[in-house]
Amino acid sequence: MSATTAEKRTQFRTLHESGCFVLPNPWDAGSARMFQHLGFAALASTSSGYAWTTGRPDYAVTRDDMLSHLSTLSGAVDVPINADFQSGFAVDPDGVAASVRLAIGTGVAGLSIEDRDIENARLYDKCTALERLRAARHAIDQSRENVLLVARTEILLDEPGALSAAIDKLVAFANTGADCLYAPGVKKREDIRAMVRAVAPKPLNVLIMDPSMPLAEMAELGVRRVSVGGSLARVGWAATVAGARSIKDGSFEVLANAMAGSDLNGIFGAFPTVSRS
Repeated sequence: MSATTAEKRTQFRTLHESGCFVLPNPWDAGSARMFQHLGFAALASTSSGYAWTTGRPDYAVTRDDMLSHLSTLSGAVDVPINADFQSGFAVDPDGVAASVRLAIGTGVAGLSIEDRDIENARLYDKCTALERLRAARHAIDQSRENVLLVARTEILLDEPGALSAAIDKLVAFANTGADCLYAPGVKKREDIRAMVRAVAPKPLNVLIMDPSMPLAEMAELGVRRVSVGGSLARVGWAATVAGARSIKDGSFEVLANAMAGSDLNGIFGAFPTVSRS
C-alpha cells in the first residue's frame, strides 16, 4: 500500500515521540528502496553520499541538484525521508526560508539546517545561527505542512572537545523552535547522556561515531534517533574499490560474492508507484 506525503509526515513525527529508532542514509533511489525492503521505518538522506554518486565532494552540489535528489528519494519509498539539507543553500535568513519552502515541496518529512558557513569555511555564531533557524521555522509554519525541523551544530566535528559550546547551541536551538536536535561528533557515553538531558524533552539525533556501540545502549542513554551519515555509502565504495583493484590485478574471484541479479530484480520489482498527494 502506498503512503501519501501527509501520512509519511505523520508517521515520522510519531516515531519521535518515544523509543529509539535508526535512520539509515541512502544515497539514491535504489539504496532507499533496499533499506525500506529491509524493514527500516524511516530514512535520512546523506549529502556526502549523494555528492559522491555525482563524482563530486560533499557540499559541491547545487540547491537544484539537492531538491531533485530529495524528490527522487521521497517518491521512491513509502517511508518518511529526513533531508540532510546542509546549511539551507543560503547565507541570509530570507534565503534559508526560500530554500526550506522548496524542500517542503519535495515531499520530505523532515529536514535539517546546520550552522556551517560553507562560503567562509567556519561556523555561524549563535546569534546568526538562531536567525537562520527562526527563518526555517517560520517557513515551515507558514506552509502548514507537518514537516519536522532538525537543528544541527557542526562544532564537534571541528572542535571535538567543545561539548559545552555544542550543548549551549542545541539548547538555544530547542528554545527557538527546533523539533529535534543534532550535534554530529558526540561520542562518549557521558557526553551523549548530558546532551540528551540538556535538550529534553526534545528528541536528540546521534550520528554513530563508535561502531561498537549497539542501538540498545543508545536507547538506554535516552537517544531518540540514530543515523549513520555517509558511512554506508563509504562501505559500498570500499567494497567496490577493493573489488575493482582485485580485477585490475587479474582476479575475478570477488565477483563470487555478488548479490544475485534475480534477487535485486525481485526486490525492486515489488515496489508500487508512491503517491505524492
